[in-house]
Amino acid sequence: MMTTIPMTDALAVGTHEFDIDGVTQRYHVHGQGPVCVAHSGGPGVTWEYLRMPALEEHLTVVYPEPVGSGEGDSGRLPSHPHGYTRALYSRFLQALIDHLGVPEVHLLGHSHGGFVAQYHALHHPEQVAGVILYESAPVTGQEHVAEAMSQVQRFAERHAGHPELPAVLAAFGALPGLSDDAGTTDVLRALVPVYFADYWGREEEFAPFRAAVSATYISSLDQDQVPQPMDDREALGSLAVPTLVVVGRHDFICGVRWAEELHTLIPGSRLLILEDSGHFGHVEQPAEFARAVSAFVTATGPSVG
Repeated sequence: MMTTIPMTDALAVGTHEFDIDGVTQRYHVHGQGPVCVAHSGGPGVTWEYLRMPALEEHLTVVYPEPVGSGEGDSGRLPSHPHGYTRALYSRFLQALIDHLGVPEVHLLGHSHGGFVAQYHALHHPEQVAGVILYESAPVTGQEHVAEAMSQVQRFAERHAGHPELPAVLAAFGALPGLSDDAGTTDVLRALVPVYFADYWGREEEFAPFRAAVSATYISSLDQDQVPQPMDDREALGSLAVPTLVVVGRHDFICGVRWAEELHTLIPGSRLLILEDSGHFGHVEQPAEFARAVSAFVTATGPSVG
C-alpha cells in the first residue's frame, strides 16, 4: 500500500528560489500528483525546453534551473563557466529535495541531466523512489563522440540536398569554438533538426520549440579547468532504485545503443523505445511519453495527497 505524502509550500505551483552556499537555486513547480524532479540537460540549456504538460496532468513536476543556466549572474558559480561537475549538480539536487520537504522523489534526467540523475541515484539512493534516465548514456568521451558523429553522417545521407543541411553541419564545426551565451544559443538552434526524428517533415509543429530554446555557455571542465569524462559502466550494476530508461529510436547523441547498454547494466531496469522520436520524446510523442513515465512513477513510489 502506497504512503500518501502531503504537499508542502515548497511544492506550490509557481516559481521558487532559495540559496545554497550563496548561490541561488531557482525552480518551477507545475501539475499535481506524485513528485518528480526533472533535471534538464546541456549542460547550460535553459530549463523551459523540458516542460512536459502531458506529464503534469499526472505528476507534480519540479523543474530546477540547473546552476549556471540562469540569466545574468544569478545561480552561477564564482568559477563560471567552469566547475559544473556532476558532483556539484548532485549536491544542488540533494539540497533541493531536502528543501521540498518530502522523504523521496522520482528523479527524471534528460540528456546531460540523465548523467546527473544516474550519479545522484548512485550516491543518494535514499532520496530517490525511482529514476527515469531519459536519453542518457553510461559513458562519454571519444567512444560517445564517435557514435554521435556516425549518426550525424547517417542524418546527412538521409537529408542530402536539403537546403538547410549545410547550416546544420556547419554548426557542428562551430561547437569547439563556443565561448559565450549568444553563440551557444545560435549553434543550438541551428542543430535542432538533427535532434528530431523528422524535424523538417513536422517543421510547422516544432518551429516554436526551436525559436524558444536557449542556452548559456558552460564548459566541460571542473573549477581547476580539468576535463571530467564519465564512465558509469562498473557502478551501474549497483544501482538499486527502480529505473526506467527512455530513448527515441532516432536520437543521434544518446541513442538506442546507449539505452540498451544502460538497460543491460542496471538490474531490473525497464526500457522504453519511442519509435517516432529523436532526442525530445516529450515533444515528439508526448502522450506515449507521459503515459509510460506516469505509470512507472505510480507503480514505484508514494503518492501526494
